[in-house]
Amino acid sequence: MTSGSIRSIGSLRSIWRDPTRRRWALWAILAASFLLVSLYRLSTAVLAENLMRALSMSGTQLGTLHAVFFLVYALLQLPTGILVDRFGPRLTAAAGATVMNLAAVWFALAGSYATALAARLLIGLGGSLIFVAVLRFCANWYRPDEFGTMSGISFAVGGAGGLLATTPLAVVVSAAGWRPTVAGLGVAGLVVAAATLIFVRDTASAAGLEPVTGVPDQDRPSMGEIGGYAVRVLSDRWAWAVAVLLYCTGGVQLTLIGLWGIPYVVQVYDVSVTTASTITLLGGIGTAAGPPAFGWLSDRTGVRTTFVVGAAIAQTAALGIIAAVGDPPFFVVGVVFLAVGGLVGAFVLTYPMVRSRYDDRASGVAIGAINGASFFGAATFPTLMGTVLDAYWTGELLDGVRVYTMTGYRVAFAIGAVAGVIAIGCATWLHRHDGASTTT
Repeated sequence: MTSGSIRSIGSLRSIWRDPTRRRWALWAILAASFLLVSLYRLSTAVLAENLMRALSMSGTQLGTLHAVFFLVYALLQLPTGILVDRFGPRLTAAAGATVMNLAAVWFALAGSYATALAARLLIGLGGSLIFVAVLRFCANWYRPDEFGTMSGISFAVGGAGGLLATTPLAVVVSAAGWRPTVAGLGVAGLVVAAATLIFVRDTASAAGLEPVTGVPDQDRPSMGEIGGYAVRVLSDRWAWAVAVLLYCTGGVQLTLIGLWGIPYVVQVYDVSVTTASTITLLGGIGTAAGPPAFGWLSDRTGVRTTFVVGAAIAQTAALGIIAAVGDPPFFVVGVVFLAVGGLVGAFVLTYPMVRSRYDDRASGVAIGAINGASFFGAATFPTLMGTVLDAYWTGELLDGVRVYTMTGYRVAFAIGAVAGVIAIGCATWLHRHDGASTTT
């Protein structure tokens, strides 16, 4: 063995024995599963025409297929918080990743709409366990003054998955076909699930290391204590205001970038799916860059709700432009999608706000309770917009795919703008109540 190899092994050992360095390696394993969650949930936009052609779907059916992931994801967020607090992020994330990726392989083999719908539901079920587990891991391994930054970085991983679900996915699907592509992702995800079980540990002490300075002890609460925490969160008006805010902002963002954005660009601007995917690619870039930037800035300035109010106003204005014009210059559409993605970073600031409001041992329950709201939005807005588009459909088909009217798309974006107005109201209420006494 060469001296260089010996030095490399020694360097790896020093990383593994240092909790402030090992936590990054363990976080990266969990983050890889979350990247796949985001890729799966936003892949429908690129796969839309393939799925509509292969399974003979209408716009409403496609919207439902897309939305069922988010519906089950949303319903399981509070139970996921309970599981994470009770059994720890390692087991919860490993189980979720296993179910999600087995279901992805099944989805790739689907020969009917019903089978695809069932597989998509199971992908959402498994994926629902992962993000809250990632944030619970961060709460166990990082200081409170690092948590905003880690929330942003973790959320940015979802943005990276969203990036992969645009032009890169379109290129691979065009070259290899959608079924082999999805099946290959499922196999890779099963490898990550195994790595989670083998390497990840819930706390530094569970890994046999010294505790990280400044990280509070977080022993696992009893089921009775968890139930008490859940009741406190669900009875808190402040938490409900956050939930409605995330329902409106996150739900619309996931719907546009994950489903209807590409069909809108393809049909209104008469471009290919690969070209149209560059627009949602910009949305993914925004989602990858915005959360860590807002998280870093907020942790250093202590400002949170001011960013949230400004972002709600900006997102509403951006969506209103397309609703009003219908077909603005192509670069304007790109700016709108970049903004809608990037502004998510401000809304992610509600996660450290929620964590600081409740007992440290309740962080999984508290985060799970609000995290589900975005996905309830992502479960309802796709079908709502798909129903609107079907209502304005003239009966025209192109290669077996429904062609929707400009008016239909304008109404769909108007729905997003109205949701933005509601979000502004919630953000303003939170800003006025910022600094209120915490609930413990």
